[in-house]
Amino acid sequence: MGVLSTLLGFTGFGAGVAAGMAIGYFLFFYFQPSDVQDPVIRPLVERDSQSLQQLLPEIPLWVKNPDYDRIDWLNKFIEYMWPYLDKAICKTAINIAKPIIAEQIPKYKIDSIEFKTFTLGSLPPTIQGMKVYITDEKELIMEPSFKWAGNPNVILAVKAFGLKASIQMVDLQIFALPRITLKPLVPSFPCFAKIYVSLMAKPHVDFGLKLIGADLMSIPGLYRFIQELIKDQVAAMYLWPRTLEVPIMDPATGMQKPVGILHVKVLRAINLRKKDLLGASDPYVKLKLTESKLPSKKTTVKHGNLNPEWNEEFNMAVKNPATQVLQFHVYDFEKVGKDEEMGMNAVSLNTLPPDEAKVVTLDLLKSMDPNDVRNEKSRGQLMLELTYKPFKEEDIPKDFEDSHKVEKAPGVPVGGGMLVVIVHEAQDVEGKHHTNPYQIKKNRDPRWEEEFHFLLDEPPTNNKLHVEVESTSTRIGLLHPKESLGYVDINLSDVVSNKRINSKYNLIDSPNGQIQIELQWRTAS
Repeated sequence: MGVLSTLLGFTGFGAGVAAGMAIGYFLFFYFQPSDVQDPVIRPLVERDSQSLQQLLPEIPLWVKNPDYDRIDWLNKFIEYMWPYLDKAICKTAINIAKPIIAEQIPKYKIDSIEFKTFTLGSLPPTIQGMKVYITDEKELIMEPSFKWAGNPNVILAVKAFGLKASIQMVDLQIFALPRITLKPLVPSFPCFAKIYVSLMAKPHVDFGLKLIGADLMSIPGLYRFIQELIKDQVAAMYLWPRTLEVPIMDPATGMQKPVGILHVKVLRAINLRKKDLLGASDPYVKLKLTESKLPSKKTTVKHGNLNPEWNEEFNMAVKNPATQVLQFHVYDFEKVGKDEEMGMNAVSLNTLPPDEAKVVTLDLLKSMDPNDVRNEKSRGQLMLELTYKPFKEEDIPKDFEDSHKVEKAPGVPVGGGMLVVIVHEAQDVEGKHHTNPYQIKKNRDPRWEEEFHFLLDEPPTNNKLHVEVESTSTRIGLLHPKESLGYVDINLSDVVSNKRINSKYNLIDSPNGQIQIELQWRTAS
């Protein structure tokens, strides 16, 4: 009887389940409710004011404000990288927080605070839009709209007065509008020296705290008190114009500022070879410092002389004495045709003792290749007096925060200074036959960001700076190989009195062309 009851029970159970599934399937597909209607889609302008107030906080800024750009690609990147960013951010936060906690807990009679669990959860933050500001300075300013409704799990184990307790933070929400400034922009990777972060408004911060399983935020008045306290504390530290500074690299290294002055005195040449038909030569010397964009320095021409004496002095700004090399070439001046090279040689700056004059006599070579057999032939000698004067440590500027501040130029000639010319960019330049501005092909709005240093013995109050934008043809041929896209002559008296000028100038002989040039006059004091 018992076996029979068991078999009947299993049979009834199986039949009931099968019948129930068949009836449910029939009812689901054949008895749909008839009162379901398609939702009504209406423009936002037709919504009532109460509905708009509820919707506006959830609408991204790129919809409400045309100044903000939509950056879905960045949100996709953050979403994909979030598992890895979670671990990296948590590790960094713990390393930063541990010494701060160790310093603060003795003040509150707490024995220890340790992280039992620290994870940011599975929900990444989103950027609702980003505004980018373009300025004339060496900086990039961004304002992203940051929203994060996450599910972090942070558990702190607190030990005090012989008791242990665990505090858990859950359900974190942060809405913030930060301003991120990358400056100064430098020509070395990652191309900026510091990051400055400010808050343009008080952030919204909401989270839950659990102690021994109980929600502390449910205590009347505590939730509002903690929320306002956090807002005020964060605003007091980082609300604009206050900033959080994050150093990335040494600005002096990234901007490749001069670290010394090389004084070169070209004394004389000895036993130069005859180049002219009448048994003489017309020599002059060209000097060039490697890793420098400045044009070569030239001595005067000594006509009909194989043992010329110049005794001419030149000053050059040095940025990296460990790698830079002084190159010199001796040429024979020709009234018609190209000047003929008589010989060359070079001196590495790392061989020069600092603050000490060194007279060198160097053989003129055919080429700088040590295996070139043509160098065995005598071409004469050149005598130079070289003095490398490095700047003192206290004279080298350390802080580049203020882009309007003009640095000092130690080591410049007495009564003189250093003229710094920074060519930023040009706009709307166009040639008749081709538009290939210097080193940039087929671009009507080239951007160079190149800096030049000129050591002057006296202030250039009566001088002008001639700047010309040239285009070079990319085609092989003699027809229109070079073309001027416009020029400008700038009076330097203003930069001597104002120390710094950063302006845009209209290019002459250009319909709409402009060029942005920054000028600085630096002196030793």
